[in-house]
Amino acid sequence: MSLPPLAPIPPSEVRVSLDSSEWDAFLDAWIVLVEAYARLSVKELSAAISSGSISGFLPSYYHELAHLDAQDESLRTPKARSLQKASFVLVRRVFVEASSLGDLLDLDFLSDFCRAHVRSTRLPSLLDELWNRRQKEVQKPLQSRKTVLTTLLDSSAPDTAEVTLSQMAPVIRAPTDVAVFFMTGSDFLDALASGYAKAAAEKTRKAITMTTYLGLVACVTGKTSNASMLSDHLYSLKSQAEGKPPNQSLMADLVTNTPLLAKLRKSLSGKTPERLVKLLDTLDTFRAPSIARQQRRPRRKASKAKSAPSGPTQEIHVHRMSLVTQVQDLFPDLGAGFVLKLLDEYGDDVEQVTAHLLDDTLSPQLQSANRNEQAPIFDTDPQQAVDHLAPSSTPPPTEPYTPDRRNMYDDDELDRLEMDTARLHIGKRKDTTTEGPANKSAIMAALAAFDSDDDERDDTYDVEDVGGTIDSAHPDGEPGTTATMTGEENDMALFTAYKSSPALFGRTFDVRRGQPRAALKADTGMTDEAIEGWAIMLQRDPKRLKKLEAQMGSFDGKQIDLARTAFRESAPGTETEDSDAPADGAGRGRGGFRGRGRGRGGGRGGGNVGGPSGEAATVQAQRRKEENKGSRANHNRRNQRAKKMARGGFPG
Repeated sequence: MSLPPLAPIPPSEVRVSLDSSEWDAFLDAWIVLVEAYARLSVKELSAAISSGSISGFLPSYYHELAHLDAQDESLRTPKARSLQKASFVLVRRVFVEASSLGDLLDLDFLSDFCRAHVRSTRLPSLLDELWNRRQKEVQKPLQSRKTVLTTLLDSSAPDTAEVTLSQMAPVIRAPTDVAVFFMTGSDFLDALASGYAKAAAEKTRKAITMTTYLGLVACVTGKTSNASMLSDHLYSLKSQAEGKPPNQSLMADLVTNTPLLAKLRKSLSGKTPERLVKLLDTLDTFRAPSIARQQRRPRRKASKAKSAPSGPTQEIHVHRMSLVTQVQDLFPDLGAGFVLKLLDEYGDDVEQVTAHLLDDTLSPQLQSANRNEQAPIFDTDPQQAVDHLAPSSTPPPTEPYTPDRRNMYDDDELDRLEMDTARLHIGKRKDTTTEGPANKSAIMAALAAFDSDDDERDDTYDVEDVGGTIDSAHPDGEPGTTATMTGEENDMALFTAYKSSPALFGRTFDVRRGQPRAALKADTGMTDEAIEGWAIMLQRDPKRLKKLEAQMGSFDGKQIDLARTAFRESAPGTETEDSDAPADGAGRGRGGFRGRGRGRGGGRGGGNVGGPSGEAATVQAQRRKEENKGSRANHNRRNQRAKKMARGGFPG
C-alpha cells in the first residue's frame, strides 16, 4: 500500500486566513506523512521522488520557510518545529540513499534549504557527504550558475547579479567545497572585482564583498588547505586595488568591513609561508574607515515592562560615557550630546567616529547638527525632580536601633544545638584517646636516641642531597645568572669591589642599572637584593670585616715609595758593639772592613781586637768583646738575617 502524496505548503496569505485549529491539523498530517516517507526503503523512496510527491512538497516548504515574514508565526510554532526536524531527516535520506534526486539538486532548493537550517550543526556534514557521493551531479548546476554570474558581473550592468549572489551565499557558506569550486581559476574572482568597481547599488557591492570573503576563507578552512591559491587571489586583488579610490576597491571593502585578515591569520597559524604573512601585513594598509558600514545590531524582543523614563533624568551607561570621553580627548570642542549622536550613527565604534571627523565625511544630518550640544545627563535640574515628587504622609518615627552583641561562636554547632552530647564535659577531661598526646615511653626513647654532643654538621637539606634546585630567580620572575664561583670567592670578589667603590652597593635605580653592577652580578651570580644585603651585613659585622681584610692581606699591591738599598753608615756616636759601621766613622775600604785579623776599621790604630797588643784601645776592645760575646756569635744570626731581608725586599 502506497502512501498518499504530500501536498505543497500554501503561501503566507493562505496560511494567515486559516483558523489555528485547522492549521494545527494540517501540520499534524504533514508530520505523520513526512516521518512515514523517511522510513521507506531505498527503492520505495526513489519511486516517491520520481512520482513527484516528495519533490513537490520539499521545495514549497523550504521556500516558505526561508522567506518567512517577521509577522508570520505559522511556521514558528512547536508543531512547525517538529515538521522542520522531520523534513531535515527526509532530505538527508534523499541526498545520501536515493538513486536519483530529481529537482532537489536545483540551486534554488539548495539555497532555501541552507538558509532554513543555517544554524544547524548537522548541515555542513550533510552537504559534505552530498558532495562526496554526488560530486559530478552537483557540479553541473554549479558550473552553469558560475558562468551566468561571471557574464553578469563583467557586463555594463552588474547590479542585476545581486539577486543571484544573495541566493548563492547560503550555498557557498555551508560547504567549503562549493566555495572552493567557485574560487578555482581567476575568471570568477576577476569578474567580482570588475563588478564591484562598476556597481552603483550598495546592496550589490555588499553581496560581492560577502561572496568574495566566503570564497577566500574557504581556501584555508576546508578539508585541504590551499595556501597557494589563496596567495594568488590576494595578489590579484591587491594589484587591482592599487591606484584606485577606496570606494571602488574590492580589497579595501574586504579589509574594512569583513574579518578577512583576522580569519586568515587564525586559520594559517603555525603553517603560514613567510611571503603570505608579509602579504597579509601589507593588506592592512588598504583599510579605509571612510567606507566602513554600520554594523547591524541584534534585534531585541519588545519588553512588556515599563519603558525607562526619557528626558533629563535618564541615565547614560558608564560604557558609553567612556566612549564619549575617548572621542573628547581628541576633539575637546565637541559636546557630549553630539558625540552620542555620532556613536549612535556608527555603532559605538570610536575608530569610525574619529576617522569620519578627521576626513570630514559625516552624514548631512550630522554636519548640520549642533556640535556643542551637551548630553541630557548634564542638563538635569534637581529642583525639577523635587517638584514632581508624589505627596505622601509622614512616616511614624522609628525606634532607636540597638545593636545585638555577637561573637565568634554565634551560629556554631553548639549554638544550633547540633553537637553530640558525648563530646561535652565539665572540667578537665580524664579519659585519653588515641588522638591525645604521644606515649611517654616513645618520647623517652626519642630523647635517648638524641645525642647532644654530636657536633657533625647536618647536611640533610643540602642541595645535592635534597635533589631540588635553588631558586635563583630575580624578583620580577626572570631567571638569574648561575653563579660560577664558590662562596669564598664570591666574598673576596664582593669585598674587593666594596673596598674600591662602596657606592657600587647602593640601592638606587641608577646604581642597579649601571654597568659596574651588571658586571658584578655576572661574576657572582647574585641578584641586586643579595648584593646590597651582603654590604649591609658586612657593615653590621666588624668581625667579618676584619676577617676579610686579613684574608686579603695588608699589602694591596701598591708600592708608593721605593726604599734605597745601598749601605749608609750611621751618624757619629750612634754605633753599638754589634753595629756594622766602624766606631771611628771610617767607611768600608778595600779590605778595610774585615781585616786579616777579623778586626773592624781600616787601620791598625782603629781600636779593634786585632790591633797591636799593649795599646789601650786594643785592650779595651778585647774586654768589650768578651763581655758581649753572648749577644753575638751564632745566637743572634736569625734576627740579623730577618732584618737584612726586610731591608732588601720591602721598605723598612
